[in-house]
Amino acid sequence: MKTLLTLSSAATLLIATSAFAVGPRTDEVTQRDVNQQQRIEQGLQSGQLNTKEAGQLEREQSRIDRTEARDLKDGKLSASEQAQINRMQNKASADIYRDKHNAATGNPNSASSQRMQADVQRNVNQQKRIEQGEKSGTLTNREAGSLERGQAHVDAKESRAARNGHVSAGEQAGIQKSENRQSKRIFRKKHNQ
Repeated sequence: MKTLLTLSSAATLLIATSAFAVGPRTDEVTQRDVNQQQRIEQGLQSGQLNTKEAGQLEREQSRIDRTEARDLKDGKLSASEQAQINRMQNKASADIYRDKHNAATGNPNSASSQRMQADVQRNVNQQKRIEQGEKSGTLTNREAGSLERGQAHVDAKESRAARNGHVSAGEQAGIQKSENRQSKRIFRKKHNQ
């Protein structure tokens, strides 16, 4: 009887552990956000992407971030929600590839491209901070979702600024203001009780 109880307890623990291991993980979703932003930045730096293309890709990133924020509002990410986000990220990945390998090129040394590169690099940094907070437990899923809503706002501003293929110094100042606000939000949420 004692052996049966021990085996039953071990089986329950194994099932619970395996169910937890295969469940959706928000830090994996955020890692894809980091990867996509890095690919956009690399495309700008190499000239494979022009500013307008990067702006269009940022609009797509904004949609993904808004979806993540909505889905994490309750603090959970269901398997179907994760599947939808994965589909969106797969499409964005294909769009980045397509834009990086088309005939359109950019001048990575132009002032506009330099501004966009700096803004996208900040996106990479902010997403890494969110991912680190998720992995370390200093951010709850709900907090990460709230921060993704802030990232969506920044991405949308970048997209609007680059719509005409040129990011002015004034437009970048507005983007940086939003990025600074988002950076403070990340810090506060990571260091709250």
